[in-house]
Amino acid sequence: MAPPGASRETLASALAAGIGGQSRPGLHPQSEPSRVPGQPVFYNLTPSFEVLNAAGERWALCVDDLTLQDDLNKQAAPLPGWWRVVSDDPRLLRLVARHAHPRGPLYDALAPVAALFGAELLPGEGGMWKVVDETGASVALGAPLPGERERPCELITAPISADHHAALEARLAPARALGFFAPVEGATHLHFDAGPLRSARAVQNLVRLFVTFGPTLRAQLGVNPRCRRLGPLQPELIAAAESPGFLSLPWEEAQARLAQARPDKYRDLNLRNLIYGLPHKHTVELRILPVHTYAGPIVEAAALGEALLRRAIAEVPVERRAPLRPGLEADSALRAALSAAE
Repeated sequence: MAPPGASRETLASALAAGIGGQSRPGLHPQSEPSRVPGQPVFYNLTPSFEVLNAAGERWALCVDDLTLQDDLNKQAAPLPGWWRVVSDDPRLLRLVARHAHPRGPLYDALAPVAALFGAELLPGEGGMWKVVDETGASVALGAPLPGERERPCELITAPISADHHAALEARLAPARALGFFAPVEGATHLHFDAGPLRSARAVQNLVRLFVTFGPTLRAQLGVNPRCRRLGPLQPELIAAAESPGFLSLPWEEAQARLAQARPDKYRDLNLRNLIYGLPHKHTVELRILPVHTYAGPIVEAAALGEALLRRAIAEVPVERRAPLRPGLEADSALRAALSAAE
């Protein structure tokens, strides 16, 4: 979270200056629950800033996180040039993101989108602008960003394969120096390469580990109780991984069976990217760390995450057990389970 008066653009600019690169504005897709009947989710594009190194490669990305709320003064006036675009269709927003200008006045930003649809921009209350097609159907709506929504900054790294501590500190130290701090609802999310987990056995082992030791892992990693969008694995996903004949399935068929559970990402362990085989983010995601502004605890947590994944891909099956309450017995059982991969 940026201190008052600063923004995620502040951090992106500082990071770029520190590596001799540049900060490039963009629009980042997000979703949030809707209170409109019949429309459970609204999709957003919000201002983001990509940090490129001297070679033009992505080094970091600074984006909004709509779950971060309580540190903000929601009565603050929107800042000029900070806005978001909302739609009920994520496909339309992906198209909008390709054509809208990411910075500048909202009208100017959306004018190319209106031209794309052969439509005109219609003004609304409070500085809003609407893109409505020739049939009157809404394409997208742009509005000033609510008070202080420029301050949240989800800091996303490019994939890191070596020297993790130094790589993280290169991104975190400038944030600390600028006064950025851990938001009260915040979390650290760790993504791991999902390639080695593409088997029914590995997924079943991993599911069993998180069913049995999920509460213990939360305690060991210090999950933030105020963090939103967490929870145990979906019962439907667990049932699919334990269904008769699952272990004999080749990966593509196991994938299809798991996909029938319609997994979402808002779990302590996010398996959605693995199950759907998303090419741009083929990962499994551990979501139960609190925000750490120093690299050390993140690297330690990543080591535990790696140990869990190595246990999952081991040939020895993980025993199916009921969830264990956190404590010495559960800690000992977890150590014993992980040692089977050594």
